[in-house]
Amino acid sequence: MRKWILLASLVVLGLLCLFSGTLFPETPVDEKSIPEFSSADIAWMLVSSAMVLIMTPGLGFFYGGMVRKKNVISTILQSFIAMGVITVVWVVIGFGLAFGDSIGGIVGNPSKFLFFNNVGTKTAWSLAPTIPLMLFAVFQMKFAIITPALISGAFAERIRFWGYLLFIILFSIFIYSPLAHAVWHPDGILFKYGVLDFAGGTVVHMSAGWAALAGALFLKKRTEIIHDPSRISYVILGTALLWFGWFGFNAGSAVSSSSLAVQAFANTTVASAAAAIGWGFIEKIKGRKLSAMGVSIGAVVGLVAITPAAGFVTVPHSILIGIIAVVVSSFVVDLRGKTNIDDTLDVFPCHGVGGMVGMILTGVFATPTVNAAVVEPGLFYGGTSLFLKHLVALVGVSVFAFFGSYILLYITNLITPLRVNEEYEKEGLDITQHGESL
Repeated sequence: MRKWILLASLVVLGLLCLFSGTLFPETPVDEKSIPEFSSADIAWMLVSSAMVLIMTPGLGFFYGGMVRKKNVISTILQSFIAMGVITVVWVVIGFGLAFGDSIGGIVGNPSKFLFFNNVGTKTAWSLAPTIPLMLFAVFQMKFAIITPALISGAFAERIRFWGYLLFIILFSIFIYSPLAHAVWHPDGILFKYGVLDFAGGTVVHMSAGWAALAGALFLKKRTEIIHDPSRISYVILGTALLWFGWFGFNAGSAVSSSSLAVQAFANTTVASAAAAIGWGFIEKIKGRKLSAMGVSIGAVVGLVAITPAAGFVTVPHSILIGIIAVVVSSFVVDLRGKTNIDDTLDVFPCHGVGGMVGMILTGVFATPTVNAAVVEPGLFYGGTSLFLKHLVALVGVSVFAFFGSYILLYITNLITPLRVNEEYEKEGLDITQHGESL
């Protein structure tokens, strides 16, 4: 039955693409109204888009090196496949849901941008006037790709591939796109409320972190909870690719080749560096050996935490954000270890908590001297309004992302089972799900 559903899906998608020009006619563009684009901005955003995309296979190696050998291919593929399926979802409906005309500040109307209708090279997004709308849409696509891939680390080693595939499609449509609209669209409810999220601490990391916690709770514990990393070298390689790509992630979110991009680039560098060192120091303080795994995790936590603040804070405060983030995340990792929650690769403590720490500290350290978009200075500079708004938004986003994801997991499980059986889990997902092995 499944093969006929898949075949029918491909046929329908192909027909829609074939006749999209007829079904969804383009709105004519007045040649006189075409913006004057910046070649420098276009060049930087093309590079940034490619850099953000390389983060997803980097994440695959980062996660793949942490699981047991019998699950490496499956874990890497769960990241890699997102580059395929979410790209198509984004073109068909995701971009419209995120950046289409606002419906109550909650979600975009997908009709205008359905199948990338009216997403061309002769118009621009209102907040990115120096680059074509299509480039902005493709850049945002890379964020949509990596977000559901981040979740996969929470239920690694026990999820069925087809269930995972359906879940990330539903997550992208019903959780990610509405959050992107609420936070980044000028008419979005959180944007108008005054929430600052430069590159996705709320939209990407908090949503993925809460979904990961929901997934860990829904799928329950693995049959055998064994921490036996297959390839520490994969973890280091994945960290390197993530760190490199994150410059496009954060500095690219300036959507221009500008001084603001430089500020975000510098902040990204120092926050991650401080966090990498900080996690290593914490290991020594706890009486352990300073490990490559720990330093790698620390670097990623620093990258996560600086993401919402990258274009709003100073360099010294970025160092502080990185240090605070690893202290809090390390504490939550230890706390999670004392519970029955089997978040396989600690996605919630590192990405979810790291994103929340970054969001809160953006409300503390944001300053208009770095970015004029900061209308209300952070708590450190005497302002209270921004900080309180971030606390309110944190609660709202957390509730939406967690319970929304749990409901989607429940629906997915009704359609196709999410968890492999005990025999397949013991044999390993590489063989049982994909017929391959290292």
